[in-house]
Amino acid sequence: MKVSMNGRTNAPVLVLGSASIHVARFVRGLCAAGRSVVLATHGELPLGPLPGLREQVVLDLSVASWSAVRRIRALMRQWSPAVVHAHQVNSVAWHAVRAARGSAVPHVPVVLTLWGSDVLTLPSRGLLERWMVRSALRGAAAWTADARVLLDAAAQIAGPCAGIRRAWIPIGIDAPPPPGPEPRERRLLSCRLHKPLYRIDAILRAFASLPASRADWVLEVAASGEQTPALQRLAAELGVAERVEFSGLLGAAALWRAYRRSAVFVSVPESDGTSVSLLEAMAAGCLPVLSDLAANREWVEAGRNGLLVADPAQLGAALERAIEWSESGRWAREGRSINEALVAEKALFARNIEQFVALYDELQGSAR
Repeated sequence: MKVSMNGRTNAPVLVLGSASIHVARFVRGLCAAGRSVVLATHGELPLGPLPGLREQVVLDLSVASWSAVRRIRALMRQWSPAVVHAHQVNSVAWHAVRAARGSAVPHVPVVLTLWGSDVLTLPSRGLLERWMVRSALRGAAAWTADARVLLDAAAQIAGPCAGIRRAWIPIGIDAPPPPGPEPRERRLLSCRLHKPLYRIDAILRAFASLPASRADWVLEVAASGEQTPALQRLAAELGVAERVEFSGLLGAAALWRAYRRSAVFVSVPESDGTSVSLLEAMAAGCLPVLSDLAANREWVEAGRNGLLVADPAQLGAALERAIEWSESGRWAREGRSINEALVAEKALFARNIEQFVALYDELQGSAR
């Protein structure tokens, strides 16, 4: 195994995962940080030429695949990776751990990144699913997650297993563009998908419940989804259609403009991990009004740098409080800078990638 002057191995990271935009972004980040990568995905993942992407292959990583372990081991023999990094603790991680355990290339640590449903819901589907997740977790050298609640859930599933490194590493946001000249407006912003999980209907009802003195406030409902027509009808039934803007799916520049214009960001899903939209809203200076979920409590302390709502029935009162906080000027003076600093310190994507690189180096040092 070759080692460079700065102590980092020249061997690639073998990344395994689904053909998702999240895996694509992660690989681009590793390449941008100077690491070489071999990528194997369950399905085609167009990436284009990337400096550092040594090979890209498509594998059957489904739970029923008989070839996955053999093909992963073949990649390990060919490339002698520094680390195997599997994204999502489902069949992808299960195959990765079994392949590394019997590989001809010794002492290659396996890193598992938890995505949420893999440790929160998959194990409850049946005994086989729970066994698969537990087996993968216990065979890894390290787990990472963007929410500590996921690490806690994984520990409960895995049971006693000393020596596994557990790292909280957000998959953060790109550095936000500088603010433009546009002033902050009397606007609330929702930009989660229009699916039942995200309870956009509760946001519309809460907005409609605001007192008449807030009639000059506008709610922008960005994004789209299966519920969009029903939500548009609901806005009309509630008598607020003229003050609700359904702006659809926004490109990056338009979305940042929406954040910068809005005083309040509202997101109340039934369950969630660390949401990229929350991090973006915090970086843009919006006052966040959120579901009272464990992942959100890792970023927001109620009454200090945002508001948390345990029951959708309380959302109208929370929006009224957020508006008062904004209009009084206290948010601009006290809360906004807390969130901007928090994101800058902990949730910028380039810095998060460096945390993964440091973890790889730590594991390699332990494996030698």
